[in-house]
Amino acid sequence: MFLLLLPFFIQMVAIGIDEIYFHYKRGLPLWERIGHPLDTLTVISALSYICLVPYSPFALKIYIGISVFSCVFVTKDEFVHKHYSPAAENWLHAFLFLLHPIVLTIAGWIWRSFPELMFFLYAQLASMILFCLYQGIYWNVFYDQQ
Repeated sequence: MFLLLLPFFIQMVAIGIDEIYFHYKRGLPLWERIGHPLDTLTVISALSYICLVPYSPFALKIYIGISVFSCVFVTKDEFVHKHYSPAAENWLHAFLFLLHPIVLTIAGWIWRSFPELMFFLYAQLASMILFCLYQGIYWNVFYDQQ
């Protein structure tokens, strides 16, 4: 079971490094201060769906659609990131883009096959909501742009 959850923890560490090291170091322009919470909202929408809707073959198709949208949406800023971010940060983003569909696929698998692990998805959802609130509030209210 631990191996099933490992990609979630790897993703959490990688996002933490991106946030705490790279974002704090260079600051975030407005497009990132808006875009990053939107990225997180796409993950929240996927997790909310599987936490609120009972599994069925039809519900799975909707979840796959939400997940594909999220996987594509999170890449939206990479055309601009290359001008603002160091190579190491761009590599980390690429790593996160690889993890994104893996994590969403495992979440769907848990939803379908491991109901005893749904509490983990509820915890993931709660942590993503808190992270989204942090992203929106810290970077758009408290962050000193000077």
